[in-house]
Amino acid sequence: MSEEKTELKRTLGLLDATMIVAGSMIGSGIFIVSASMSRAVGSAGYLLLLWIITGVITVMAALSYGELAGMMPKAGGQFVYIQRAFGNLVSFLYGWTVFTVIQTGVIAAVAVAFANYTAIFFPELQQQIISIYDGAFVITWKQILAITTILLLTYSNTRGIRNGKMIQLVFTSTKLIALFALIVLGIAMAFKSNTLAENFKNAWDASTATVNKDGTINITHLAGFALIGAMGSTIINSLFSADAWNNVTFIAGEIKDSKKNIPRSLFLGTLLVTSLYILANVAYLALLPLKGDPSAHDAFGQGIQFATNDRVAAGAATMIFGNLALFIMAGLIMVSTFGCNNGLILAGARVYYAMAKENLFFKKAGTLNENSVPSFALWLQCIWASLLCLSGTYSDLVNYSTFASMIFYVVTIVGLFVLRKKEPNADRPYKAFGYPIIPALYILSALAICTILIIYDGRNTGFGLICVFTGIPVYYLTQHKKRNN
Repeated sequence: MSEEKTELKRTLGLLDATMIVAGSMIGSGIFIVSASMSRAVGSAGYLLLLWIITGVITVMAALSYGELAGMMPKAGGQFVYIQRAFGNLVSFLYGWTVFTVIQTGVIAAVAVAFANYTAIFFPELQQQIISIYDGAFVITWKQILAITTILLLTYSNTRGIRNGKMIQLVFTSTKLIALFALIVLGIAMAFKSNTLAENFKNAWDASTATVNKDGTINITHLAGFALIGAMGSTIINSLFSADAWNNVTFIAGEIKDSKKNIPRSLFLGTLLVTSLYILANVAYLALLPLKGDPSAHDAFGQGIQFATNDRVAAGAATMIFGNLALFIMAGLIMVSTFGCNNGLILAGARVYYAMAKENLFFKKAGTLNENSVPSFALWLQCIWASLLCLSGTYSDLVNYSTFASMIFYVVTIVGLFVLRKKEPNADRPYKAFGYPIIPALYILSALAICTILIIYDGRNTGFGLICVFTGIPVYYLTQHKKRNN
């Protein structure tokens, strides 16, 4: 293949880059995860605190990444940063984990969420196609739809960056406007009722709510280490909702003036989305009581904790739009998840492209098609993400992909310190804000969360760690083969 077919074209501006940050972050999480979080901590104060901590952590990480993005404005982003700081083995482990679980796992989770909400309009999608081992492995029409959306978006992105750019712009703009409208209407309703005030009467009285088989509720009051454990294990939900902001670094090779535009887009995108997330939860608390009854027949009675199928946004919207709310929110989430997956699919393939250029992945993944995009890498990602759609539940995909992602966020920001020492005179168009305090705070915060997750959710975090460590023998086997050749 000619040199022209292996070099990406810089066609994306600051607005495009910011839309990729925001669009990749906003999927389905903000519309549903507050239910499980409120069951875990049982108070309005701690629920909002978790979202604020998530926002602070995310923006701190984005500010730290800005320096690395300015130094290395190349396709592959985080992979390139890790390689320069730590060498081929660690960077391969990152790329391997992106392919096996981080990027493809999130793509699968978001596609499953899209299918779940489509099933509200078409309940027939719930039907099983295959069930074997007494239901241990089931394939439904929802999973087929999830795979179909991944195939469709992958095909669209093979047609050129312009297609991906336009889909991202339209879908991200739509969901930003819709989320903003929900926030404004929800907070406006607060002036007509005392729901928000009631939720904050005992704002810091924490408890965990679990439902027994007979429908009764167990309430366990939380304090001390039990409260820290509950917060640390449930924050994975809000972190997942705010994840994938780093995807814009993957497409650095296609962004104009990337030394300036990537750091700017990281800051603008993460600040915008995390602010909307916090305000969305204020709107939920203004419309619904935090605590409720799972046997109640209306959204207000169920509260945030026991919203039907955890559809908090739909329950909140019911207070504004009545019975039409379920369909309105289902449509919004379909738009949100479809646009989110477009950004994830577009960006992820650029990591494998960058790996292939360094002889750390299939050689063909480092080539471009006639539309100047890495189509082989896109289809490879598509196949594995589609298989993951069949492998587990939405919550499983969320937990192991987010945990694995956080491990490498820590590695990357440690790399910022390493490169400051190894390459003190390197060109740094942008220097990390608050260095070294803010990057160090992020590292400590993320490590604390990862430790709590290992203690309280060993199954999913264990799977994430296995995915990382299986990359070690794969790396040495491929290097041995290359030496023999």
